[in-house]
Amino acid sequence: MIFYSLFRGFYKKAARGMVKDCEGFIKFNSQILDFGCGSGIVAKEFGELFNSKVKGVDIIDNRVENIPFELYNGKDLSFFNDNSFDTVLVSYVLHHTNSPIEQIKEIKRVSKDTVIVFESPCDGLFYRVMCLIHGISFAKYFQKNQNKGKFFTTKEWKDIFKENGFNVVKEKIVGYFPLKNTLFILKKGV
Repeated sequence: MIFYSLFRGFYKKAARGMVKDCEGFIKFNSQILDFGCGSGIVAKEFGELFNSKVKGVDIIDNRVENIPFELYNGKDLSFFNDNSFDTVLVSYVLHHTNSPIEQIKEIKRVSKDTVIVFESPCDGLFYRVMCLIHGISFAKYFQKNQNKGKFFTTKEWKDIFKENGFNVVKEKIVGYFPLKNTLFILKKGV
């Protein structure tokens, strides 16, 4: 995709920051699934910097990086066995899915232990408007559909994770005004 190619340097720099935020939570030489991998830039950086094997899945193939990839139906990850990946990376994707809670259940099923989630919470009026604009424009220009996204507040995300058997072991605000995003590092609960 032309957009990702034009902004590859920006995405690589952002991905390196994302990797740094996850140090200590991802094992070296592990298996990482990038759920909603988009361009593949983030997956490639995680793979290289953690010396790990990565696999990407997405509903559309927009890769500009040559990473192993599976086209995904947007509903289930039935082509993967339970506990297939040491870590599942979910960067700014859940709000674009038709059913974030169902996706979280599938993500949990295929992960052994750790799930890394970067999200855009809609805390407050300004961020609700920003999320709405983002949802509409992303659906139109990237997904080529009418799904405007399902955005939640930080508290709602944490409640959803807990209700689906995850413990939030790290929460960090990432990004700066006007982009305020949150990193959630999740571990499967007992």
